[in-house]
Amino acid sequence: MFTIISAGIAPGVALLSYFYLKDEYETEPLSLVLRTFIFGAILVFPIMFIQHVLQLEGVVTSKWAQAFLSSGLLEEFVKWFVVYFFIFDHREFDEPYDGIVYSASVSLGFATLENILYLLANGVEFAVTRALLPVSSHALFAVMMGFYIGKAKFQGRKRFYLVLSFVLPFLLHGTYDFILLTQEKWAYYMVPFMLMLWWMALRKVKQAKGMYANSIVPSMKSQA
Repeated sequence: MFTIISAGIAPGVALLSYFYLKDEYETEPLSLVLRTFIFGAILVFPIMFIQHVLQLEGVVTSKWAQAFLSSGLLEEFVKWFVVYFFIFDHREFDEPYDGIVYSASVSLGFATLENILYLLANGVEFAVTRALLPVSSHALFAVMMGFYIGKAKFQGRKRFYLVLSFVLPFLLHGTYDFILLTQEKWAYYMVPFMLMLWWMALRKVKQAKGMYANSIVPSMKSQA
């Protein structure tokens, strides 16, 4: 039991630590990051219930609907809702990169508990695959979400970037699940898809950090 729980927690905590420590300018309060992580974990239960009801009521009857509606739309909307309504106007959200930190925190909280439940049901032998695919993908979707939430708050065009912060993760998440559900040899498609996700996410991390640097350096020069 301890081994399974440890294996379930480790990848989510490792990825969250990575994105948290990438915040080089004004590190976010660890207590707030952990609270959003726990809140994300709690979201697993209502989402699982809604997904179960959708299946029982015959709303989700195809693999396309399962991938894009039951998983992509529902999961990403709930995570986006939490970040927007509980973090967006928080005083600690004071630089563009913070959007990535808090989105990753909520998303990885969700992915971590989901991972633990899966390993408890199916065995620890799936730990590596789960770490490389579902847990990592949730983190990468969150980077996309957080990057555009940060732009919405600090770079204007708020409505446009908020819509993009939800739509892009939703489409990426749906595509990820659709590959797994419909392709017999899914690894041939999943490997390049995950590599693309990592490239996009790391690029967004660099851009988000650059947005803050570009805004603070001119102000420092003006004060000199």
